[in-house]
Amino acid sequence: MGEAQFDLHLIDYLIVLAYFIGIVAHGLYVSRKRGGESDDYFLAGRNLGWFVIGFSLFASNMSGSSFVGLMGGAYENGIAIYNYEWTAAIVLILFAIFILPSYLRARIATTPEFLEMRFDVRSRKAYSIFTILAVMLIDVAGALYAGGLVISNTFGFLNIWTAAAVLALIAGIYTVMGGLAAVVVTDTVQSILLILGGLLIFVLGLQEIGGWSEIWTGVDETKHHLILPMENDFTPWHGLWGVTLLSFYLWTMNQFVAQRTLAAKDLKNGRIGALFAGFLKLPNIFIMIIPGLIALQLYPDLETPDLAFPKLAFELTPIGIRGLVMAALIAAIMSSVDSAATALASLVVKDFVQPMRPNYSEKRLVIIGQIATGCFLIFAAVYAPFIGSFGTLFGYFQSSLSYIVPTIVATYMVGLAVSWANGNGAFWTIVFGVVVGIPLFILKEITGVWEAAGLPAIHYTVMGTILFFVGIALNLGISAMTRQPRKEGVEELVWSSSEAWEMLTTVGSPAYLSPLLWGGVLFAATTGIVVWLW
Repeated sequence: MGEAQFDLHLIDYLIVLAYFIGIVAHGLYVSRKRGGESDDYFLAGRNLGWFVIGFSLFASNMSGSSFVGLMGGAYENGIAIYNYEWTAAIVLILFAIFILPSYLRARIATTPEFLEMRFDVRSRKAYSIFTILAVMLIDVAGALYAGGLVISNTFGFLNIWTAAAVLALIAGIYTVMGGLAAVVVTDTVQSILLILGGLLIFVLGLQEIGGWSEIWTGVDETKHHLILPMENDFTPWHGLWGVTLLSFYLWTMNQFVAQRTLAAKDLKNGRIGALFAGFLKLPNIFIMIIPGLIALQLYPDLETPDLAFPKLAFELTPIGIRGLVMAALIAAIMSSVDSAATALASLVVKDFVQPMRPNYSEKRLVIIGQIATGCFLIFAAVYAPFIGSFGTLFGYFQSSLSYIVPTIVATYMVGLAVSWANGNGAFWTIVFGVVVGIPLFILKEITGVWEAAGLPAIHYTVMGTILFFVGIALNLGISAMTRQPRKEGVEELVWSSSEAWEMLTTVGSPAYLSPLLWGGVLFAATTGIVVWLW
C-alpha cells in the first residue's frame, strides 16, 4: 500500500511482541488443561459465565468492522454509522428475552443445528454452507484485511499479503490448540485493551483539536445527525429496519458470535452476558465514532478513510503507549479472526462430519476441527487483500450482508414464531436468498448494471428490508401449500409468551443480576443516547 508509513520504537515493538507471546502461551496452557470431549473444544464445556460471555461477544464483533471500519465510516459519513451500534443493543435485549431460551433448551452446538431441530436437515445443511462461506469471506477475510492494512504500514518489510498471513498464523496457533476456551479468555483481555485504547485516542484527539465543540466545526451538516433523510445515500431513516436485520443476523443467528451464548452455563448467565455485551456497545460513540470525526478535522485528505484509526494512533500517542494501542488494534482483529475460525470449525464438525460419521471418536472430531481451522485461515489470508477493491471496509461488510442475510433472518423469525411453518418453506427461503441475493448484490453494488438499466435507486438497507418480507411471505406460503404433521418437540422451540412474560415481570435474586433490571436499564440508556444524537 502506498499510504503514509507509521513508525514504532523499540519499546513499542517489545510490547506488541510480549502480547503475541502471551496469547500463544495461553493457548498452549488451555490446550493442555481442557478435556478430550468435542464440547470442551467447541463450546468450552458449556460452562461460561456472563462476564466472559459479554466481553467475548463484544470482542468478537469489534474487529475489522470496528476500530478500522467504524472510524473510517465515521470519517466518511459522520455519526449516522452509530445506527449499527445502538440497534445491536436493542437486538441483544430481544435475543435475551425471546430467542436464547429456545437455543439453550435445544442444547444446540451450532445455530444451523437449530434449523434441523425446528425444520429439517436440508435447512441445517443449506444454512451451514452459507454461514461457512459468509464467515470466511466476510468476517475472517475482513478482519485480516483490516490488520494487514495497518501492519503493512507499520512494518515496512511487510506488505498487506504477508501481514495478513502473519495474523492468520498467530491467531491459528492459539485457536487450533485451545478452542473456544482459549478464545473467550483472550477475547476478555482484548476487549479491555481495545476499550482503553479507543478511549485514550478519544481523549488525546479532543485535546489536539481544542475540545468537543471543535469536532463539528466546518463539518458537513449531514455528519452531525444520527437519523438522516430518505434521500441520504448512506443510512436513510427508512433503512433502519434493514440495519436492525443485520444486527439480528450477527448477534443471534451467526455462529461466529452466537457460539458464546450457546456455551453459557445456564440461561441466566447467557441472558446477562448478552445484555452486558449490549452495554459495552453503547460507549462506541466515544471509542470509535467520534474519533473518526476527530481524524477528519486533523487529516482531511487521507487517501482512504480506513486509515483514520492508524493515523490517529501513531500521530497522537507517545512512545510506549503507541505500542499498547497497536496491541489493542491487533487484539481487536485477532478477536474476530479467532472467533470466526472457531465457529467455522464447529460448523464443519457438528453439522457435517459428526452426522455422517457418528462413530468417530471425540479426539478425532477435535483434530478434524483443528485442520479445518487451519485451512479456513489460509484461504482467508489469501483472499483478504482483494477486499481493498471494494472501497471502505465498512461498506464491504454492510452492503454485502444486506443482500444475503435477510431471508436467513426471516427463516429464523418464522421458525421461532409460527409453529406450523415447515421444512419446505425454510429450505426454499434460504435457497431463494442465496440465488437471488448474491446476483442482486453483484448487479447493483459492484457492477452498476442495475443503475445502467434504469432501475430505481434502492438503498441496500431498504433492499434488505424488502428481501426480509419477501422471505417471510415465501416461507409461510410454501409451508401453507405443503402442510406437514407438526414435528415432535416443536413447542419447546417456538417462542413462549409465558416465558417472556416471566422474565419481564420477575426481578429474581440477587437483584443486581436480574435480566429484567439489566434489560430495562439497557433499553433506557439506548433510548437516551438516540435522543441525544438525533
